[in-house]
Amino acid sequence: MEKKLKIRDLTLRDGQQSLFATRLKQQDIDPLLPLYKDAGFYIMEVWGGAVPDSVMRYLDESPWDRLRKISKAIDGKSLLSALSRGRNLFGYVPYPDSVLEGFYKEAIKNGLNVMRIFDALNDIDNVKESIRLINELGGIADAAVCYTVDPKDEAPAEPEKKGFFAKLFGKKEAPVAPKKIFTDEYFVNLAVEMERLGAKIITLKDMAGLVNPMRAASVIGKLKAAVKVPVDFHTHCTPGYGLASSLMAILNGVDILDTNIWWFGEGSAAPAIELVYIFCKKLGIEVDVNMEKVGEIRDRLEAIRHNLADFDLNKDHFPKKFNPLTDTLPAEVDALFDKAIAAAKAGNEEELLDACHAIEDYFGFPKPNLLVKDAEVPGGMYSNMVAQLKALGASDLLDDAMRLIPKVRRDAGLVPLVTPTSQIVGSQAVLLAMDRRKGNPDYTQTNNQFISLVKGEYGHTPVPVNPAFREKITGDAAEKPYDVSTYKKPANPEVAELGNVPLASNQEEYLLLELLPNVANKFLRNRREEEFKAKQPAEEPKAAAAEAKAAVADEPVTGELFTAPMGGRIVEINVKPGDTVKKGSVMMVYEAMKMENDLEAPRDLKVKRVFVAPDEVVGTDARLIEFE
Repeated sequence: MEKKLKIRDLTLRDGQQSLFATRLKQQDIDPLLPLYKDAGFYIMEVWGGAVPDSVMRYLDESPWDRLRKISKAIDGKSLLSALSRGRNLFGYVPYPDSVLEGFYKEAIKNGLNVMRIFDALNDIDNVKESIRLINELGGIADAAVCYTVDPKDEAPAEPEKKGFFAKLFGKKEAPVAPKKIFTDEYFVNLAVEMERLGAKIITLKDMAGLVNPMRAASVIGKLKAAVKVPVDFHTHCTPGYGLASSLMAILNGVDILDTNIWWFGEGSAAPAIELVYIFCKKLGIEVDVNMEKVGEIRDRLEAIRHNLADFDLNKDHFPKKFNPLTDTLPAEVDALFDKAIAAAKAGNEEELLDACHAIEDYFGFPKPNLLVKDAEVPGGMYSNMVAQLKALGASDLLDDAMRLIPKVRRDAGLVPLVTPTSQIVGSQAVLLAMDRRKGNPDYTQTNNQFISLVKGEYGHTPVPVNPAFREKITGDAAEKPYDVSTYKKPANPEVAELGNVPLASNQEEYLLLELLPNVANKFLRNRREEEFKAKQPAEEPKAAAAEAKAAVADEPVTGELFTAPMGGRIVEINVKPGDTVKKGSVMMVYEAMKMENDLEAPRDLKVKRVFVAPDEVVGTDARLIEFE
């Protein structure tokens, strides 16, 4: 009997998040859904991750509407999955169990089947409650082990010492090699514990694409031997391993493979299903999907990708059109697939990678990104940094920040890089690059979430944070975990100017306020404003206010300026002209790369004028406040 490989399609969630900064609109998704219904994917990943945030933040759409519409159209023909960051859910800070339960319950009610649960620190304590809740609420708990590697330039674990004979003969002992943390056994032990806690699927989640082919064979093989539940492999192609490592995973018995459809695949995303299909056909393995329907989806995705050009890192270098069911490969290209299979079976990693890179090059997919490979970052993090820094006019910081990511990661306890730690470390690396450019000591600027990470509020890091570094960043050398008892439910205020209606009109809207208060506040205000305006006559433009603001901005600057340390969006302004501020008081909160940062007064000052308003997007060094 022919072996079957089940597929989890990532196109509508991780694919668009990795390649197009999560800008896929509902109007583009809707026509695809009847085709997806008949495609027969085992699982479709459609929600979670950055989707709840991004569809509100950038598209002004409801994440609940997105889930409902997809669920209704698919009608149970595929399992629908979402990605949950465990204790952080779909957000960027830890949440109490009540928030987790509320979201999981509402998601399952609206059609979700599988919740893939991971923790950015691989801290079991941060995933066990989610596994329990998903199972109790009738969902399928898919527990993910986050793959990462030991830094190549890790300093010795202990200071170099001289022994008796070294002292006698004037020679030093060789430095002690650092202990390897991220061994095969590390990942297998996590998986076994997750299965014991109730996981129904185990995923090896390689968010940075750092699993090379031989390591994929080793880890997948050991996972298959250690757990009884299905094993899923999730990787990305950014550094050049994805396709070859997926082939190795297939050869070593993986049950489910994560892929994207052609136009949303490869590069910083997961492998293209079409290339996986060719490998499987040669191996006598059935890809358990209707590839004709996949082809119909593929045809429509090409135009959608053109529409996403503003966010496409490869908009000027599209892959060739290809249909694996009808197109005949040139003999030399077909031979590359055979060469890759032979090399994989022989354990010849170099030949396997050469063949897979040649295949990807023939079809026009991006070459391996060596900067990403060396910095050890996930593709989604990279594309998001590029998109946001470009939008904020600070693209020249990217290379410096990327090179500093490994240092920030080590300082923070050797954390794996996956949201939210990827965003935290990425944002902090940008601040560190700015410190160095300005000649400031490292960590002169720190974002609030990095402080929380180092403090211990996100959980236990794989390697303990150096107490001296923790004291430098947080003011206290002791680790302090997140205290869920301090959580306060956000208010649901009545909006006086919009008819005294509650900001959140129902439970699902209030859950958005709990999860992402600043983003949801703006999104829900837009909904209430639409409803209010529908009942009111059209208003005249507020030209006078705009003219007044322009006049303030045009006045010559005579006092000390407070400028934006990096580009971002103004979230909150706590001062007004005439206020006297004390040193260290928070004058403004701004958001950069999804991290909220407090801007504090450098000393006692008096505010002369404020140049910005809430929700305004500013660039690096933009004028924020002028002091007397």
